[in-house]
Amino acid sequence: MRIGFDAKRLFNNFTGLGNHSRTTIDILTAEFPDNEYWLYTPKVRLNGVTLPYVGKKGCRTITPKGVMRGSAWRTYGLVNEMKKDGIEVFHGLSNEMPVGLFHSGIASVVTIHDVAFRTFPDMYHWHDRKIYDMKWQYACNHADRIICISECTKRDVQEFYNVPERKVEVVYQPVNPIYYQPMTERDDLPPYMLYVGSVNSRKNLLGVVKAMSLMPKDLRIPLMVVGGGGSYKRKVQQFIAENGLEQLVMWPDMMDTEGLRRLYTHAQLMVYPSFYEGFGLPVVEAMLCGCPVVTSNVSSLPEAGGPWAQQADPNSAEDICDKMMKLLTDTELRQQTIEGGRAYAMETFDPRKLARQLMGVYEQVRS
Repeated sequence: MRIGFDAKRLFNNFTGLGNHSRTTIDILTAEFPDNEYWLYTPKVRLNGVTLPYVGKKGCRTITPKGVMRGSAWRTYGLVNEMKKDGIEVFHGLSNEMPVGLFHSGIASVVTIHDVAFRTFPDMYHWHDRKIYDMKWQYACNHADRIICISECTKRDVQEFYNVPERKVEVVYQPVNPIYYQPMTERDDLPPYMLYVGSVNSRKNLLGVVKAMSLMPKDLRIPLMVVGGGGSYKRKVQQFIAENGLEQLVMWPDMMDTEGLRRLYTHAQLMVYPSFYEGFGLPVVEAMLCGCPVVTSNVSSLPEAGGPWAQQADPNSAEDICDKMMKLLTDTELRQQTIEGGRAYAMETFDPRKLARQLMGVYEQVRS
């Protein structure tokens, strides 16, 4: 099968959507090496992350060659390009579809990651919300099949865009293969807790530091915060200063995947009480690394964490504190959480299974 992908994020984004695109191509080429994977992108930012995908075995990278360039080519020029290339199935990896694909004879799939701009509108400018809403609606209306990365996202897509059940498939987000490999060496590090993610109001770092302030002082251990932020980060830092927690909250520089994997592996726990996620990738990454998790009991987080994550009410610092203290003090529960969480993540988010689910969708829409 010759499959085309919107690879703009793969070659130009180095966080969530870019990671998803790269990992999707990784699992498909590993499990189905006989197919052809055509990666369409308006430009390529070459670095150590993207270089392996230029000329990757089984893949071909396509950039604009005519007068039409950039987002105009991606939106309006891609269909003619793919028809010339003999593409059988197109997959929009990041919520969007090119205009005109519906009548082209090319089967189409789009992945919708979340609708955070609808559920947390205060985090987005009015103009951006309108553009996103228009793009999501167009994609949902015109794609032959919609892939949602969680049951939670599926419910949201059906609610906000009036999509029939038969048109939506849930295929969980694939995880970077490095997280499936257990660490063979262990560092002798002082105990610490971990938070991984953007520092914004939706992800609720303030709830974490409020929970820390409620802990008995003899149980408090440092919190590593891996992620950047703006005005909300300053709000969190103000609370930290007002409550004398400056020595307990650390802000390491952003790091590569190997460095993050090492942090997960040695953390006493990872705490991620987000109010809303399309999937909750850090929860799965942590569990695969044998790190026990405190997360939320809302949105997609119960799916990501499964029965082994400690689930707290994200609106309650007291509940978050209680779940954190359980994992820090109950040795038996902690060990059960580590073993059960890793087993759940290995089975539920097995990359070979996810690749087969994706290929099943492609085959359905092509037939």
